[in-house]
Amino acid sequence: MISDPAITAAPGTRISLQNFKNDYTGKYKSKKDAKKKLKKDIDKLKRLQDKFYAYDRYSMLLIFQAMDAAGKDGTIKHVMSGVNPQGCQVYSFKKPSTEDLDHDYFWRVYRCLPERGRIGIFNRSYYEEVLIVKVHPELVLRQQLPGIKSIQDINKDFWEKRYQQINAMEKHLVENGTIILKFFLNVSKKEQKRRFMDRINDPDKNWKFTMDDVKERSFWNDYQRAFEEAVTATNTEVAPWYIIPADHKWYMRTIVGEIIVKKLNSLPLKYPEVTTEKKEEILNAKTILESEN
Repeated sequence: MISDPAITAAPGTRISLQNFKNDYTGKYKSKKDAKKKLKKDIDKLKRLQDKFYAYDRYSMLLIFQAMDAAGKDGTIKHVMSGVNPQGCQVYSFKKPSTEDLDHDYFWRVYRCLPERGRIGIFNRSYYEEVLIVKVHPELVLRQQLPGIKSIQDINKDFWEKRYQQINAMEKHLVENGTIILKFFLNVSKKEQKRRFMDRINDPDKNWKFTMDDVKERSFWNDYQRAFEEAVTATNTEVAPWYIIPADHKWYMRTIVGEIIVKKLNSLPLKYPEVTTEKKEEILNAKTILESEN
């Protein structure tokens, strides 16, 4: 797997996003070289996914978290462009519904987990429960949790328990065959502003813009702390975090594709063995077809 210290950190290491450059491009010195590598990895991913689907022993869950305008949608679109839609599912988690709030916070995402042989993609995820909900703790009150009557009840112990719950859930999934890769697309505040202005100034991109994005930008430092704390607490051997520099979209997409391909390549994937009976069936079918006029 990727071991670049500009992208990964050892489990148990305290994460400070200031130590991760948003405009880092690693070994890629040009957009052209990176796009060439991504193209090759997309071709590899296509072949690996076919074998992954046929092997039917693992599932893969890709989690994308980021600040607004970091490029989650574009990264998913480009990296997974060669994947067979039958073997891939993408879910985007928005504001929880009334029904969602009547269940624990894993409920709505657990129903969307990928089957064996499939790749599942979460565009945002249960991590929102320790990100936006931590920045806006009043949201916890809507969940009607026992013992939580006011914001004062939402203390450090509350968040520590949530991190433990997430780690336990992910460990359970991995032990039952789900490969989990978690990507935090690390965009800078300056670059986010540039992309917001692009959405405002380009009529074809106006549809992407919402005033809520700008309002949440005022909580930038709170979100950065929430990401640091969440990644630190949930960066484990079985479900690692990758902090992907996101100021250059071409690099971000390339490195995400590289990580996915390397992980799939590390698995003992193979096509199912054909039984003796099946081989006889194939030979009989061949004889029948060849005898046709």
